[in-house]
Amino acid sequence: MKVSGFTFIRNGELLGYPFVESIKSILPIVDEFVVNVGRSEDRTLEMVKSIGSPKIRIIESAWNENIRPDYSIGGYVYGQQKSIALFNTTGDWAFYLEGDEIVHEKDLDTIYKSMERYQNVDEVEALYFDYIHFYGNIKTYVDSPGWYRTAPRIIKNTIPNFAPKGLYFIVMQNYKGGRYPKAVASGGTIYHYGHVRTKEQMERKYEKVEKYWSNTPKKYRYGDIDPTILREFKGEHPAIIQGYFPEADEVFKPNSDYKLTKKDIRRRWKARLEKLLGGVDLSRKFYIKAKI
Repeated sequence: MKVSGFTFIRNGELLGYPFVESIKSILPIVDEFVVNVGRSEDRTLEMVKSIGSPKIRIIESAWNENIRPDYSIGGYVYGQQKSIALFNTTGDWAFYLEGDEIVHEKDLDTIYKSMERYQNVDEVEALYFDYIHFYGNIKTYVDSPGWYRTAPRIIKNTIPNFAPKGLYFIVMQNYKGGRYPKAVASGGTIYHYGHVRTKEQMERKYEKVEKYWSNTPKKYRYGDIDPTILREFKGEHPAIIQGYFPEADEVFKPNSDYKLTKKDIRRRWKARLEKLLGGVDLSRKFYIKAKI
C-alpha cells in the first residue's frame, strides 16, 4: 500500500499558516507528500524546501485571479489548486491536509491501519475525520452545528475524483456529474487552527482571500462570534504544534458588542434540536456513510 499526502499553500508565512508543522504531522505515514506552492509574496517556497524530507515533491503554480465568485461556487480557485496537487499524487490513498490542519501523533497508527483495512473494500472510497476547530486561542474550540464536525480527508486514488472547492471531494459517476465519496471513520482527529492567529493576520488573510469566496465582501472583525458556541479545550495539542501559538489560561472572550446575526440564531435553534434528539449531529456532512 502506497500513501500520498498532498496540500496547496500560498503566502503561508504572511497569513500565519502553520503549514510546515501541518506537513510534518503526517510525514511518518506517507510515502510521498505533494505540495502545490502558489507564487507567494513571502518565504513559503523556501520554508517548504527547508523541511528537507525526500518524501516531499514540490509543484509551483499560478493562481487564476479571474474566476468569478458569483456562480455559487465561491472558493473554486482553492478547488483548482487542491486538485492540481491531488492529480500529481501516485499513492493508493491520497491524504489531504490544509495548511492550518494538524494530525495528532497518537492517531497516526490508527489512521494507517484504517487505510490498510479498507484498501480493498470497494464500498469505502474515503475516510473521514473528527474535527476540533480552535478559535481565538489554543484553549478555546467551537461546538456548533454551523461548523462541520467531521470531513473526509483521505480518498482512494483509484477512483475518478476532484475538488470543486477546497473543503471536499466529488466522485465522478459519469461525464455529467458526481457525488460525495462513500466514507467510514478514520479513527483520527484533525486539529484545525485556522482561527488562531493574531488580529492582524486574520484581517490580512480575510483581505487577501475573500475575493475568492464572494463578489460582495462583508465587513469582518476577528472576535465577532456567538459566545455560546465557545468551549474550553482540556485535551493535549499535537506535539508538533506545541510552542507555536501563545499559551492561554482561559476561554477566548469574543467582542462584547457583537450582535447576533440571523444565521447565529438559526444555529442556536439547530443546537437545541440536536439536544432534543439525543445528541444527533446536524452539522453538514461532505460524504455519504459507506454501507459495510
